[in-house]
Amino acid sequence: MHLTEDHEALRATIRKWIENDVNPYVDEWEEAQIFPAHKVFKRAGDLGLLGIDKPEQFGGMGLDYTFNAVLAEELGLIKAGGVPMAIGVQTDMATPALARHGSDELRAEYLAPAITGDIVFCLGVSEVGSGSDVASIRTTAIRDGDDYIINGGKMWTTSGTQADVCCLLANTSDDPAHKNKSLIIMPMDTPGVSVARKIRKVGMHSSDTAQLYFDNVRVPRRNLIGQEGMGFIYQMQQFQAERLWGAFSTLGSLQRAIDCTIDYTRERKAFGKSILDNQWVQFKLAEYQAELDVLRAACWQGAHAVARGEDVSRLATTCKLKAGRLAREIADGCLQFWGGMGFTEEVEISRIWRDGRLTSIGAGADEVMLQILTKMMGIYR
Repeated sequence: MHLTEDHEALRATIRKWIENDVNPYVDEWEEAQIFPAHKVFKRAGDLGLLGIDKPEQFGGMGLDYTFNAVLAEELGLIKAGGVPMAIGVQTDMATPALARHGSDELRAEYLAPAITGDIVFCLGVSEVGSGSDVASIRTTAIRDGDDYIINGGKMWTTSGTQADVCCLLANTSDDPAHKNKSLIIMPMDTPGVSVARKIRKVGMHSSDTAQLYFDNVRVPRRNLIGQEGMGFIYQMQQFQAERLWGAFSTLGSLQRAIDCTIDYTRERKAFGKSILDNQWVQFKLAEYQAELDVLRAACWQGAHAVARGEDVSRLATTCKLKAGRLAREIADGCLQFWGGMGFTEEVEISRIWRDGRLTSIGAGADEVMLQILTKMMGIYR
């Protein structure tokens, strides 16, 4: 991979922001099970971090995807997985379709303030009973004059209790499942939108995750992103960005897992010597680092391919699958070397362990990634 001085300058800016404005507060946010998204996003927006690869016309930096990849990787240095996940929703999960397919009017109204951090986005795709199986969603958006009338609900909505706007996937016709869906911008303060509950999770505590309910929500048809009936395709494109982003973010968190475990095992003594003096521990940590380095190389191969305008469906799927597997293997293996301390909430490794478990589930479970790959290999039945 070839990164320029501009990439490294961006990396330095992100690290300084995380060190000064984010990490000092993550323990407080984890305890509260929510972080102040508007405050954090506004500061990130002031630094230009929320529109790195977005059009300059709407306040973005207009840079290629490799710069966005720097952001995703560096966000893994945040010591609470819920914060980078919410930022990733804003930059790479809820706004790519709007940036690529939205009308100029829609982008001026919603993309521009998302880039500056003045509004918080959430993504409305998963539903009760419809997680990775996106085609089976039931939420409807029925035409009524110049409006859509939306009914249904969404599940696992990151930033759902704080978001100002939802990028919503809904059924807009009775056509086949892959041709009847549309992406619609839905302001969260619209009458009929309600938060059914805030969901308590095993990890990602600082991210507010909500179940949403829609009762005859009236949204102007001009809030449609792109063409009606193309929502499934647009969302699959967003998923590829989301999966590659998730793999990049995992790089940062797992590097933290290895680094903090080296520091701890060097100091922790057992049977007259440090834990790190055991060859088994050294070899396992070296193996974890090698696995992570291979994933990093694959991720950057994907980032450069995106920057060249190439299709990265297979590589993004592979990276997402491998990131989920390594998130479990490396975090769990490192935690073991911490002994009893690893099973407390007092140490960094335990948070990495519980937060990283979502990587194999969110944005398509491991099994879905394998199904996609078998189709690409021509062996799926």
